[in-house]
Amino acid sequence: MYRFDVMVDEWVHEHKIPGGVLSVTVANRLQFQKAYGSYSDGLVNVPIGLDTIFDLASLTKVVSTLPAMLVLVAQGKLKLDDPVSTYIAEFAHPDITVKHLLMHTSGLRADLPYKNRAAQGRNVLSEVLQQESVAPPGTEVTYSDLGMILAGEIIARVSGEPLDRFVRRTVFEPLGMTGVGFNPDASLKPRIAATELVDGVYVHGKVHDEKCLHLGGVSGSAGLFGTAEDLARYAQFWLHPEKAAILPPELLRTCVQQPFRSRGIGWEVLHDENSVPASCGATWSKGSFGHTGFTGTSLWIDPVRELSVVFLTNAVHFGRNNPVRHLRRTLHDEIAAALFPIKDEAQSP
Repeated sequence: MYRFDVMVDEWVHEHKIPGGVLSVTVANRLQFQKAYGSYSDGLVNVPIGLDTIFDLASLTKVVSTLPAMLVLVAQGKLKLDDPVSTYIAEFAHPDITVKHLLMHTSGLRADLPYKNRAAQGRNVLSEVLQQESVAPPGTEVTYSDLGMILAGEIIARVSGEPLDRFVRRTVFEPLGMTGVGFNPDASLKPRIAATELVDGVYVHGKVHDEKCLHLGGVSGSAGLFGTAEDLARYAQFWLHPEKAAILPPELLRTCVQQPFRSRGIGWEVLHDENSVPASCGATWSKGSFGHTGFTGTSLWIDPVRELSVVFLTNAVHFGRNNPVRHLRRTLHDEIAAALFPIKDEAQSP
């Protein structure tokens, strides 16, 4: 039994997280997979299974928006260094490029003023377009939902299709990611992990993120639902893109090369031990890349070890002030220690 397995069980029993699914793959072989815990649907406790569908939250940014944008680049329909205003004429910042949006270096604010789920008639895109920049583009990293909402809008305008339809056709279906998508059908609700308790009712089967909800459930920043199996398959695509032939491998490699303050194109990249601690912990290989989601989800890939870890939880089930940000660093370090132990120098040849 792995120490990291025991640790996740302990977190569930200690009510640090309601449960989740952990999937670990090494060299294209499933190394470990397990479901933990349960959640309340408001009436009964529902066990979490390997096929449980989670609100992936900001994993949408790298699992949907990023590959969809890269498809358009590969098709020659846009360039990452093009100004955003090339594709969204009403955007008022001519120096901000598509690449700035994806790297969170646009200088746009992190978020819009909060409005609850019940807010009526909110035009999120209009609000985003009215925002002033707070820093010159390319000079600072501000993790911005606004930039990724604009990226999703660019994809829709350039492709001529809604983001959800375009990414399903060009990415999810070719990769066999059959359990991933936006606005899940009501028939899937029994398999979907409920998220936060809001006004006495659990958010269940609907997107947790308020801005995405107001956008109709489809956004460049949030809205995607999926299973651990879906994300494990997606991780293998990034490790071995030549097998799928969806995108040029060199285009994917560009996304995680030359990060700026730990931000690559789309991904968080582990490249400098002096930077802010990465959500994968401290012991992963330099060049590892990943992302997290506010609901309690994460995906990390170590290309040196051919290691990928999918950890999907609905941590916000216990409220927004939960410890999952700290727990996942410990988890990833424990996984690395268990699967890639450091040899004792005295025993080394």
